[in-house]
Amino acid sequence: MPWDRTKNRTREEIQRDETVRLPYADRTEAGRVLAERLAPLGLEGAPVLALPRGGVPVGYEIARRLDAPLDVLVTRKIGYPPQPELGVGAIAEGGAPVYDEGLLGRLGLTEDDLRATIEAERAELDRRVKAYRGGRPLPRTSGRPVVVVDDGLATGGTARAAVRALRERSPSRLVLAVPVGAAETVERLEPEVDDLVVPAAPWDFRAVGQWYRDFDQLTDRDVIGWLERAGRVSTPDNGSR
Repeated sequence: MPWDRTKNRTREEIQRDETVRLPYADRTEAGRVLAERLAPLGLEGAPVLALPRGGVPVGYEIARRLDAPLDVLVTRKIGYPPQPELGVGAIAEGGAPVYDEGLLGRLGLTEDDLRATIEAERAELDRRVKAYRGGRPLPRTSGRPVVVVDDGLATGGTARAAVRALRERSPSRLVLAVPVGAAETVERLEPEVDDLVVPAAPWDFRAVGQWYRDFDQLTDRDVIGWLERAGRVSTPDNGSR
């Protein structure tokens, strides 16, 4: 079921209402499940922007179901310099850095302390944009609905950066769709979007890969392959805002 906006539901009520059987076989199955949840929402033809790499095969299935163009919205985690796997923020193409202010405070970090890290991540973000999209701009989103897709939400940092960057592009309706997300993260992200569709939001969430039987790491070549395959299904509507 889409995430329930009704306030004050108990953990037991959320778990009782969950109808998705986990783990998913792979990202393709997860994408098909998610696509069926999105189908009744009147989003046919809305651009589907997947967060690479893992969100792309999920987004492919959604784009097929909605007869919609598929593209990527590239994001990068901002890691804590002594421990890069610990995300203290994120950036998305076209957007400003988004930080976990509470974590920055606990670590005694300032934004200036992260300047070199952010520059390096922007360089990698730019490299991926060129690799995945070449010279094409993002699809036009101003005044139209758009669906942002990932394969799961753990801390939600990159998803938050993505939807905030897209808000600057003035979509008429901003939808975030993921097959599975940590319940606490889903609750925190709900105010950031117009619609949040998450078929499963477990409380005992350790990592996204925990909820997939096949969770292979994807490469740039895989991403490009999915985008090329999607191009044979529908033609992206690219252009300026």
